[in-house]
Amino acid sequence: MKIAILDDYQQVAMQSADWISLPAGTEVNSFADTIADQDGLVRRLQPYDVIVAMRERTRFPAQGIDALPNLRLIVSTGGRNPSIDAEACARRKIALCSAHGAASSNSSTAEVTWSLVLALVKRIPQADKAMHAGGWQESVITESLAGKTLGLLGLGRLGKYVAKYGQAFGMNVIAWSPHLTDERAAEVSVRRVSKETLFTQSDVVSLHLVSNAATRGIVGAAEIAAMKPTAYIVNTSRGALIDEQALIGALQARRIAGAGLDVFWTEPLQKDHIVRRLDNVVLTPHLGYVVDENLKMFYQNAVKNIRSWIAGEPLTPMGR
Repeated sequence: MKIAILDDYQQVAMQSADWISLPAGTEVNSFADTIADQDGLVRRLQPYDVIVAMRERTRFPAQGIDALPNLRLIVSTGGRNPSIDAEACARRKIALCSAHGAASSNSSTAEVTWSLVLALVKRIPQADKAMHAGGWQESVITESLAGKTLGLLGLGRLGKYVAKYGQAFGMNVIAWSPHLTDERAAEVSVRRVSKETLFTQSDVVSLHLVSNAATRGIVGAAEIAAMKPTAYIVNTSRGALIDEQALIGALQARRIAGAGLDVFWTEPLQKDHIVRRLDNVVLTPHLGYVVDENLKMFYQNAVKNIRSWIAGEPLTPMGR
C-alpha cells in the first residue's frame, strides 16, 4: 500500500503520528509542495492507494479523481472539505473520511484574527520596521478600539470568540449572517443587524463564514464601497468570501483604511501577488489552524482512519 501525505508545508507529518503502526510494507511519502496543475498532480499521485489531504490546500475535482486508477481512500483533515468531489469518490467507490483536529484550533484562529486587528489599528508592522531601521515614533496612532464598532460576518464558533475579544476591548459588536437570529445574537450580547448596516457602521469588519456556493464573493464591490474610509476588513475564514479585485482596488485607492488577511484566493499566495506589495495590508500565511497540537491530532486521526479502513471498520464521516 502506498500513502501520499499532501501539502505538509512544515514537514511535520511523519513525526506527528505512528505511521509505522500500519501494515508491514506500507510506503508513506510526504510532500511539502502544492501542485496546482491538475495534470502534474495526477502524474504524482497515480501510484498511490491512499491520499491524506491537508484541509483544502489541494483540489480534487471529478476529473482528477477519475484519473487516479489506484486510489481507494482519501483522508481529509478537518471537518469538511468542499475541494474534494464527494460524488466522484462515491461513484468510484473511493472511501472518503475526515481526520479531526484539536478543539483549541477554534480559539487559535480567533486569536490570529485579533492579532491582525491590533496590528492594523496600532500600526504594529510599520512601527516594528521603523524601529529595526533605527527610527522612533514616526507616526501617530489615531485609532482606539474602545467605543468603536466591530462587525462580524458570521457568529458561529469562531465569530463568538472574536465577539468576546471585541467586547473585552470595549467595542460595540454587531453581526450578520444569512441565518442569524436575534436570539442567537443576544446569547453573546451581540446585536443582529442587516448586511448593509454592518458594512456602513463597522470600524472593523471580520469574516467568519463557511465558504460555499452561497457565500463565495459575499463581500463584493458594493459591500466594500459601503465601508467607512477609516474602516478595516479582516479575513481569517476563506479567501473566496471576498471579491479579490474589489478588495485590491479599494486598498490601492485607499477607499478603506486597510485589510488583515490570513487566507487568500489561491494558496500558497503567489510570490508576485500584488497584495504582498500593499503597505495598508497585514498578511499572515493561513496560520489560524497551524498549531502543533492541532496538526498532531490531524495526522494521528488520519492514521486511525487508515487502520480502520484496512480492518473494514467505520470511518469518521465528512461534514461534521
